[in-house]
Amino acid sequence: MAYTTEEHLAKQQRILAGVKSYQCSYCDSTFSQNSSLISHLRSHTGEKPYHCSHCEKSFSQNNNLIRHIRIHTGEKPHQCIICDKSFSQSSHLVLHMRSHTGEKPYKCSHCDKAFQHNNDLLRHLRTHTGEKPYQCSLCRKAFTERQSLLRHNRIHTGEKPYKCSYCDKAYPQNIQLKIHMITHTGESPYQCDHCDKVFTQSCNLTLHLRTHSGETPYKCGQCEKAFSTSSNLLRHLRTHTGEKPYQCIQCGKGFSQNNRLLLHLRIHTGEKPYLCSHCGKAFAFNDGLRTHLRTHNKEKVSMQPL
Repeated sequence: MAYTTEEHLAKQQRILAGVKSYQCSYCDSTFSQNSSLISHLRSHTGEKPYHCSHCEKSFSQNNNLIRHIRIHTGEKPHQCIICDKSFSQSSHLVLHMRSHTGEKPYKCSHCDKAFQHNNDLLRHLRTHTGEKPYQCSLCRKAFTERQSLLRHNRIHTGEKPYKCSYCDKAYPQNIQLKIHMITHTGESPYQCDHCDKVFTQSCNLTLHLRTHSGETPYKCGQCEKAFSTSSNLLRHLRTHTGEKPYQCIQCGKGFSQNNRLLLHLRIHTGEKPYLCSHCGKAFAFNDGLRTHLRTHNKEKVSMQPL
C-alpha cells in the first residue's frame, strides 16, 4: 500500500504496531491517533458539536448523528439476507440474525437456560436472585420487570387503555380484555375439563387444574406446608421470616402482603367502598359493614309483632 506523506505512513505504522502515544488528561485512556483522543475528550467535556437539522438533538460523535438522522428519514440500510426485514443500525441486524440461526450466546450461570439477547438473560436471572428493582411509589409493591410495574400503576391511576371493540368496556390490562372478548366471540382456547372456567393462556389453566388435583409442588423448607403456586409459597415464607416488604408511605407501617397494605391505606385516604343498602352508611372494610348490618336485622326482629 502506498502512502502519500510521511505523516500518514507514521500514523499507519503506529496503528499497526499498537502504539498509543496520545493520552487523555482526564483519565488513563490512551490512543494511537490524535483524532481518537479528541473524540474521547468529549465524553469528559460534554461537547456535542454534531447537530441534527431535523430536531434540537446534538451528539458528541458524527456516527451517532448519522444513526439518529435515520429516525427522521426512515432509512434502514442494513438488510437481512434471509428475510425482507431491514434495520437502521448494524447492531440491530446482528441481534435479528439470531432469530434465524438460533444462536443463544447469553447463558445463565444458575441453570441450563440460554438467551439470544442480554436483556432476556438479565430478566431471567431475577427468577434466581429474587431481585425486584421496579417498585411502586404508592404501595411499595416491587416487580422484576418495568412493564409489570407500568401495568400495576394503572390500578392506582384508573387508566384503562384496552378497549373492547364490541362494547364500551375497557380494561387496565390486555389479558383482561382477552378474557372479556370471550363473552362476545365465544372462543375459549383453554378450558378446564372439571369446571366451566376458561383461560386465555395455557399456563393459567395449568395453575387452575391444581385446584382440582390438589397438587402442591411448592414446599416450604421451614415447615410441612406445601402450595400450588410459587407466589403462595413466597407469601407463606414471610410468616417464618417476619419480612414485611409492603410499607405504608404515610405512617411507615409494614405488611407481609400487598392486599393488606391496600386495605390499610383506606385509613389514610378515607375511602369507604362498602355501602349499606338500608341506610347509606359507608365503611372502609367489609367486616365493618357486616357488623353494621346486624343492627338492621335486630330492628326487623324488634318490629315483628309478638
